[in-house]
Amino acid sequence: MDSYHILLVDDDREIVKSLGKLLELEGYRVYKAYDGMEALDCLMTEEIHLILLDVMMPKLNGLSALMKIREKNNIPIIILSAKTEESDKVLGLSMGADDYVTKPYNTQELMARVKSQLRRYFALGAAKIQEDGSQLRNGGLILDRNTKELTVDGQPVRLTATEYKILELLMSHPGYVFSAEEIYTRVWQEQAYGVENTVMVHIRRIREKIEITPKNPKYLKVVWGIGYKIEKIK
Repeated sequence: MDSYHILLVDDDREIVKSLGKLLELEGYRVYKAYDGMEALDCLMTEEIHLILLDVMMPKLNGLSALMKIREKNNIPIIILSAKTEESDKVLGLSMGADDYVTKPYNTQELMARVKSQLRRYFALGAAKIQEDGSQLRNGGLILDRNTKELTVDGQPVRLTATEYKILELLMSHPGYVFSAEEIYTRVWQEQAYGVENTVMVHIRRIREKIEITPKNPKYLKVVWGIGYKIEKIK
């Protein structure tokens, strides 16, 4: 690969111009969009490896665009926003952003975060998603987004609606560790307070269905004190 492709999305053309030049000096190929709709159109025609996404934009705001992108794509997304409240950051991360940087930002720190996200994404490997976005594959696990069905080593496994949503979230981001609060917020679509036991019960049930030896799991791992992840399996 000659260079990584970064999509820069912001309705402030001066920010796009100046940040675009900085990214190009770092060796990245930069694609530019000025609202969420333009960003989605670009993703349909270009190979993008990371997105820098503003929140407050016309036509389609950043968070709405983020939700649309996450339906089919797990590439790294860093939110750039003037909204500095902790609740805004939590909301952005819970909706699928990989990082949240407030404006005005330190350019050296931003470049370091870009490099970190790209390094992690390509080191862990992207989830194998069919071109139409219909299937997630990881080792012997195949999750079909159209039929909402799971097969494990070719055998169909029945999931509840909640179990399906949790597994889809984890399989879309192999190697990424989600806290119980993140899982609850994104699956239940509610604020998370004291949800560890609720999430833990569902994780245990999923593990019993997908693991040969649930007490020594191959796929669904606990990262003690942090959360849960699906191990990347070739």
